[in-house]
Amino acid sequence: MIADLNPYAEYKESGLPWLGKVPVHWEAKRAKSIFQRVDIRSKTGQEELLTVSSARGIVPRKTANVTMFKAESYLGYKLCWPGDLVINSLWAWAGGLGVSKHHGIIRSAYGVYRIREDAPMLPAFIHEVARSSSFNWELKVRSKGVWISRLQLTDISFLDAPMHIPPVVEQDAIVRFLDWANGRLERAIRAKRKVIALLNEQKQAIIHRAVTRGLDPSVPLKPSGIPWLGDIPQHWEMPLFGRLLRGVEQGWSPVGAEGEIALDQWTVLTLSSVRRGTFNPSEIKPVSRKATIPSGIEIHDGDILLTRSNTRDRVGDVCIVRNARDRTILCDLIYRLRVRDSEIVPEFLVYQLLSRAGRAQIEQDARGSSGTMPKISQRHIKSWRILLPPTNEQMDIVHRIDADCAPILTAISRLEREMDLLREYRTRLIADVVTGKLDVREAAAKLPVEEQTIEPEGLVEDDCEMIEDEIAEPVG
Repeated sequence: MIADLNPYAEYKESGLPWLGKVPVHWEAKRAKSIFQRVDIRSKTGQEELLTVSSARGIVPRKTANVTMFKAESYLGYKLCWPGDLVINSLWAWAGGLGVSKHHGIIRSAYGVYRIREDAPMLPAFIHEVARSSSFNWELKVRSKGVWISRLQLTDISFLDAPMHIPPVVEQDAIVRFLDWANGRLERAIRAKRKVIALLNEQKQAIIHRAVTRGLDPSVPLKPSGIPWLGDIPQHWEMPLFGRLLRGVEQGWSPVGAEGEIALDQWTVLTLSSVRRGTFNPSEIKPVSRKATIPSGIEIHDGDILLTRSNTRDRVGDVCIVRNARDRTILCDLIYRLRVRDSEIVPEFLVYQLLSRAGRAQIEQDARGSSGTMPKISQRHIKSWRILLPPTNEQMDIVHRIDADCAPILTAISRLEREMDLLREYRTRLIADVVTGKLDVREAAAKLPVEEQTIEPEGLVEDDCEMIEDEIAEPVG
């Protein structure tokens, strides 16, 4: 059905760079003729607390894994109702907006806009347009500020923005078609995500078995004394991690910079540079040229990194640095572990900390109050028990894990690329449909009535409030 879509019969110039030509019968008006600004405050602070997710729009905060610090009271927070357009003014350019399906309270810095009674606009159509990649151009141009992380979309700037208006019956057709298309695409993405989860479980089983029992199934065992670990090979030691460490180093939180990164410019790692055993050298931010870089915190290939603070399932995430960019430093949310190489092979250590046994210790020690990211201290790290075979056996285990997991990692990489392509296709499809590049009226009329929208699953990295609070109130 999607492949059969065609353009409209006649077009006219819209005069807008992000919109181009539109169907000849569509209108365009300023947002101020469509919306009225609403600023009604909560008198109790007891309404449902909502948040803005760049993945899902306006959602109850309890369903979003954000790390904002909870306020002692929500008295005076703004109220919104179903059908209101809510915009995180600092993150509109990054998708921090959407039409709410809920009644609740939001942060006072957010903008709330209600469709005027005489405006021929459907809330669901507004939601699709406002969050489309096409209209994002308008949001970026109208958001002003010195730093990209602090670009702000004011009420005046938004209300002066132009929006296109198809006939209401056509808006309804567009919404119904996109609901159907999103449902099909999301089901395909979720199916691939489930396969990835199964593959990761298989990889975890391979790693756990190898780092807790070794490669010889006939080796004599002994009780470890730890309930969640069970028996271990009799000749293995189980020292405190502190005995194997030469030191634990913490990074620094420098003043950031904007723009492209120059070759001679210092950069700092972000938390996303350490992700489930893999180091991503591109996850960096530029450092201000005015900053004085402390000595000893530049990273190098072979360094073992461990996240000091993150979400529950990623605090204590670990990797070995590969292909590091020169002049890149640790951030304050990441530790560098200096180990005694003569006693423990770094790759074996990483696999052990990634295993179920390693994660059990890490998550047991992770500390975090309600609304804050869990943290682990150097004291916790030094108290962990590390399984220690002879170094030659450690190397054999690493080589076996690498070999057994290689086809799994290849399959996961292929599935992740396929998911990315589906997301890119969905983004392009939405933009083409809401801007009139494709006519969906006939296709929408043929859709089954029972088809339901499947909401995309939100991820931690997609929550705009999390990003905002990490900048405003860095942990550490």
